[in-house]
Amino acid sequence: MPEGGVCQDVAMSMRLEGRVAIVTGGANGLGEAISRKFAAEGAVVVIADVDEAAMEHVADELGVEAQSCDVSDRESVQALVDGAVERHRRLDIMVANAGIANSPSYLDIDDEFWSRMLDVNLTGVFLCNQIAARHMVARGGGGVLLNTSSILGAEGHPQTPAYAASKAGVISLTRSGAMALGQFGIRVNAVGPGYMKTRMTEGLRAVPELEKGMAEMIPLNHFGEPGDIADAAVFLASDEASYITGHTLFVDGGWLTHHLPARTEEQEDIRIRAQAEAEAR
Repeated sequence: MPEGGVCQDVAMSMRLEGRVAIVTGGANGLGEAISRKFAAEGAVVVIADVDEAAMEHVADELGVEAQSCDVSDRESVQALVDGAVERHRRLDIMVANAGIANSPSYLDIDDEFWSRMLDVNLTGVFLCNQIAARHMVARGGGGVLLNTSSILGAEGHPQTPAYAASKAGVISLTRSGAMALGQFGIRVNAVGPGYMKTRMTEGLRAVPELEKGMAEMIPLNHFGEPGDIADAAVFLASDEASYITGHTLFVDGGWLTHHLPARTEEQEDIRIRAQAEAEAR
């Protein structure tokens, strides 16, 4: 059996062959990993992002389409979906992954920042879901909506309350969407990343003490890889998950199990320092 315990026939099964998929925030980090994995699994991928240079680079490398999109703007999302449907006559999968991270502390958040965080992270997900779902229903039903939440959406966070609140909203929106759209054969799920090796954690991973301390608070004792999220996304978008809807799959190394002993003062200090380092970046 190949490394990682994945059989070759599963790894090369082309589980998304021929399906048209939009991936928002698809040019960097977790979104880029999802774009790459979807393309490898045979999907017709449309990468959408506000980072046009990165978007074009990834799209050119993969030989897929790219379209600039601000998910907080309804007209921009409508143009994205309409363009994909016009070119491919269908849309099978919408991955609402685009988002922004970090925030001032609870007492320091101003109205402008709060609104911007929710506009992108929650309203953006809603717009992508609603506009894609309207097309899916109009064509006769069926399809997949896949959203990106976070472990912080499940547990909250004193240092990034706006981000945590937006991601909690995504979990609730995912459940509501599943209840509303199941009658049309549309499945709605989310992935909830834990601490991953992405740009968001570069700062704390650059300090060995912080990286080691954070890893020790994760039951699997290491940070996740973007590919871990991409694997979960492919599963939820594929027929293998045909009876799963309204679910948030947390890919977190066990962070949310809370089976570890209570954090020591030293561990809590490491967590706070790690968060401050991430915010500084």
